Amino acid sequence: MMRIIFGAILALLVAFPTLLAIVLAVVAALVSQPAVVAFALGVLLWPRLARRVQGWTA
Repeated sequence: MMRIIFGAILALLVAFPTLLAIVLAVVAALVSQPAVVAFALGVLLWPRLARRVQGWTA
């Protein structure tokens, strides 16, 4: 499923080159804000952290 989604995104970027510039501008704007980066990392790492802490309390 992820390969299909990735392929569709790549196809859109190849079909519409201006989309690449728009996507890069949005990504650059988001990465330049530390709060957004911290939130995204927290969402991505939360399951791993929760499993580790659960072992400490049991």
